[in-house]
Amino acid sequence: MMLTTTTIKPTMAVPSTRHSTQPVKGTLRMGFTVTKSPPALVSPSQPTPSGRNLPLSSIDRKAAVRVLVDLLLLYERGDQPAKLLKGALSKALVVYYPVAGRIVESSKPGELDVACTGDGVWFVEASADCTLEQVRHLELPRLLPKDDLLPLPPPQVDLDSLILLLQVTQFACGGFVVGVRFSHAVFDGLGAAQFLKAVAEIARGLPAPTVAPIWSREFIPSPTNLPSPPPSPPQGLLPSFTAFPFVTCALDVPADSINRIKNRCMQETGRKCSNFDVVTAMLWQCRTRAATLEPAHHVRLGFAANIRHLLHQVLPQEGGYYGNCVFPVGVAATSGRIVNASLVEVVSMIRDAKERLAAKFLEWVMGEEEEDPYRVLVEYGTCVVADWSRIGFSEVDYGWGDPVGVAPLNDDNDFIATCIFLRQPAPMQGVRLWTRCVVKEHLAAFADQVMEFCQSS
Repeated sequence: MMLTTTTIKPTMAVPSTRHSTQPVKGTLRMGFTVTKSPPALVSPSQPTPSGRNLPLSSIDRKAAVRVLVDLLLLYERGDQPAKLLKGALSKALVVYYPVAGRIVESSKPGELDVACTGDGVWFVEASADCTLEQVRHLELPRLLPKDDLLPLPPPQVDLDSLILLLQVTQFACGGFVVGVRFSHAVFDGLGAAQFLKAVAEIARGLPAPTVAPIWSREFIPSPTNLPSPPPSPPQGLLPSFTAFPFVTCALDVPADSINRIKNRCMQETGRKCSNFDVVTAMLWQCRTRAATLEPAHHVRLGFAANIRHLLHQVLPQEGGYYGNCVFPVGVAATSGRIVNASLVEVVSMIRDAKERLAAKFLEWVMGEEEEDPYRVLVEYGTCVVADWSRIGFSEVDYGWGDPVGVAPLNDDNDFIATCIFLRQPAPMQGVRLWTRCVVKEHLAAFADQVMEFCQSS
């Protein structure tokens, strides 16, 4: 079935993007061709530790992170980027040697390890017979299918065992796109960006990454009563969830609108708030209003908070940890409360939840949490957000400057409403929302709500 993609721009964006406030539906294909070379393994350039398994942490092992995360990094120019990246990747895998391994079943039932095999990372070189401008810098609706831009291993390879895959696609204009697929069981967002920046530093001529990587999964606390992972379903059967035909859309929120709410929060509450607090509150309220749920229906907002600062006594001060080091923050209320509250009140609810982070994490470590905080309720009233604007994907410079665009590729998620925050293209300083959080019948109302925020806040 063809997925639906939509572009909505409540505010003016860069000239290469569509400016319409009306939904643009459909996936377009303009006859351009991407030619791929066969996938090849890039192995560490020097011998690395092998023959042992590295256990994942208690957070890595959560079922919610056993997925591949796909994204694109767009660059306007580059001279033989595939050759450069392949060499830099090979060198980076010496210090990041677990990434060259494979995910395997642990000797403990239901758990996973990383086997240090040194096999390497699957790498694909590709070329497109069009310019980035001709495909509108891959703005929505994309003029090239995502499968053309993402790497796949040979068919006999178990995709679930892989930790990282890369594809470099050179365009006729001299620009290029890096297609990244990373295992969320091994990296969190900060960790994946750390690795990509390490490859980029070596590509720019540094002898080694400026941040030395550490594995140290054993330092992540593991609650004594952590429930065992659920047993795998019989082969050929999948857990039963309700699917929702979410529509992908991109919306730009200008910095002026965000700053006005931040100032209003300070005036009304005496508390500072962040861009994340404001944009998350706006998104949650706009989505709840558009969804027209019963006033008594409980709606839930969730996001993963970085907890490296809470583990400063066990993790190195200089950083380098690239595993999952996040803890879920959740806020719940009735639909009626979110619909009728002022935006400042919704911001305060989010800030209150963030301030409980340390206490909630301690309760989980001590085994005092009655429910698994990592378990997400799959229903239309749940929305999960992730902030990619500050974790480093926008700062991966291979020698020709930072990417001009970062594009998540989560078009196949039809179970949980999601929104990813991205940086707006320069020179704008606001936030781009990459959303799959409403179904088609709620899309126009959602766009109108965001437009109203941008115009009246």
